[in-house]
Amino acid sequence: MGDEGNQIENRIVAALREAGLTVATAESCTGGGIAARITSVPGSSVVFPGGVVAYANDVKTSLLGVPDTLLSSVGAVSEECAAAMAEGAARLFGAGLAVASTGIAGPGGGTARKPVGLVYLAVTGPGGTIVARHQFAGDRAAVTEAAVEAALAMVESEVGRL
Repeated sequence: MGDEGNQIENRIVAALREAGLTVATAESCTGGGIAARITSVPGSSVVFPGGVVAYANDVKTSLLGVPDTLLSSVGAVSEECAAAMAEGAARLFGAGLAVASTGIAGPGGGTARKPVGLVYLAVTGPGGTIVARHQFAGDRAAVTEAAVEAALAMVESEVGRL
């Protein structure tokens, strides 16, 4: 990844430092990709206390506090789960902001209602929680990378509002 690929991360880290805020991550379908991009920036330890890769539902529940009832009623790939994951990461790490991802990267696992490429991203912060639904195309790597990029864009937008 060249300088161009790090541009958004650099802006996020600089803006968080300036605002005196921290950001945590709770990732499922992105598998740590959001955290990796943020921590690729020198000095990011000042603004990034930590993250969780919560691939299994029991990890979402035990570490992030996502209610079992939510998972059984709407599923892990849902707006509600993404919001609960972000809010849980903010609590767990005492962060001012948190970002979460949950989705179906493929190639299998999709259904007519929840197709491969469906990703929910959430950002929580002082102004509340925002969730975005995306339908990305491509193979597993393309879906994951698109989700990471979209999540970083959401974080940058949220930091810019503060």
